[in-house]
Amino acid sequence: MTAEMVAPAWMHSQINAEQYDSWPEEQCDGIEIVDGMVVASPSASKRHNRLARLLANALDAAAGPDWNADTDCDVRLQDVPPTDRRPDVIVYRAETPDLTPTRPEHVLLVVEVVSPGSETTDRIVKVDQYAKAGIPFYWRIEQPTTGVPIAYTYVLDPATKTYRDGEMFTDVIKTAAPFPVTLMRR
Repeated sequence: MTAEMVAPAWMHSQINAEQYDSWPEEQCDGIEIVDGMVVASPSASKRHNRLARLLANALDAAAGPDWNADTDCDVRLQDVPPTDRRPDVIVYRAETPDLTPTRPEHVLLVVEVVSPGSETTDRIVKVDQYAKAGIPFYWRIEQPTTGVPIAYTYVLDPATKTYRDGEMFTDVIKTAAPFPVTLMRR
């Protein structure tokens, strides 16, 4: 069986932003657009999805009325050629929920949960793309097979459009007041 038999033709040619924006949501699930080319993402594990959902819920509750946190949202990093990424968690301005795709100027934080198969993309490629787009904060969550997840935080240097290392935390998600996320220094 060849790749052409498995992947539809639209996955083999460069597209523009208007074409991508016209596709139905079902067609966009599980893909990202990088420099105008469709990039299929492997399905995430239940553990990966649960951690992203818990983190999004905790960040949403902690963010207050000015910010929303969600999973499964496109962020348009550049228009020509189009680059749309779908971070595991995004924190964005509350007044922009219907803006699709979300623009970097409305995003405060993107979070990527590293899974087998996404290590290089989440640790190197996306970091550079999010920084060049001007997103102020990037978190990378590593999930060891045993133990608690580790959160690596990065802060944008606007002058150089690169991230500098923030702090590293072990992530303990609690639902107790006053804030549902407690990041404990390691």
